[in-house]
Amino acid sequence: MLNLHAINPVTTARPLISVVMPCYNAALYLEEAVGSALGQSYGNVEVVIVDDGSTDGSAEIAARLAAAHPDRILLDYTDRVGPFPARNQALKKIRGELVAFLDADDWWAPTALEKLYASLIASNADMAYCGWQNVGEGIVAEPYIPPAYEQEDAVAHFVRTCPLPIHGALIRRDLVTRLGGFSERRYSAMDYDFWLRALAETRRMVRVPEVLAFYRWHHQGQISAIKWRQVLDALAAQKDFIRANPHLVAHLPAKRLMEMTEGLVLVQAYRAFWKRDLISAHKLFRHAAIARAFALKDLRYILIAAMLPLSAYRFLIGMIDRKGTQA
Repeated sequence: MLNLHAINPVTTARPLISVVMPCYNAALYLEEAVGSALGQSYGNVEVVIVDDGSTDGSAEIAARLAAAHPDRILLDYTDRVGPFPARNQALKKIRGELVAFLDADDWWAPTALEKLYASLIASNADMAYCGWQNVGEGIVAEPYIPPAYEQEDAVAHFVRTCPLPIHGALIRRDLVTRLGGFSERRYSAMDYDFWLRALAETRRMVRVPEVLAFYRWHHQGQISAIKWRQVLDALAAQKDFIRANPHLVAHLPAKRLMEMTEGLVLVQAYRAFWKRDLISAHKLFRHAAIARAFALKDLRYILIAAMLPLSAYRFLIGMIDRKGTQA
């Protein structure tokens, strides 16, 4: 149960922060996530929950929470559209001048929004961001504090990889409005696409060098668990950004851009192969073959994947593995 005594009272001296929370089958974690948002020391926080067709009782939990806190929780529904379309639905309902995103299975440190807000205002920034940690059963991950992007080559950092998780930032609503919310084209890289488009709009960002956001891994159909799709969607987001903003990437040599885009697809193909995620390896090596983004030393891996259908590819690698074990 949500600890009502832990929920901080609303203080209207500061702008309202709207927390956008998509929810699909998160009954085990929803109350904790909502409590994390409403319990922020910042105080003036609303939560907009969009239940995306849950079948595990999440919708009932969300309705109970909304009834208990009608002035602070707004509840809406979608029907299995996915987390990013659900976020776009929530963005139509928000009332705050500032926006933060928190999934129904993640949480923040109690002072997260207060610290992000203080840095955003002090720096007159459009976005404040923080460090994070991946957590969950079987997950061993160190706390991570990202570079101070605003003090370095932010474009190079953002093009190379997704700079932060979706709940690792506080953003001015007008920036979210200018971006039109989330693109729904890149299914598993829509957060990455969002940050890249945000970078094209503004470089007014500021880091809070603390771990304030926690991302829960639990392998229950999470988008990021399907490696090949994540890699290729991220590549598409990178290429969209590069095509749309040639002036921003003009200082990066073509070879370096290739290494940060198509080159990383090949790196991920090898990682998938050695982990024996053969579905991802097959997809990614085939992509590298079509893109001609490989060297002579890669040819045997590329050719096998390019020439064989997945079933034959898996059979061949399995046979090689069995012979290696016997030897």
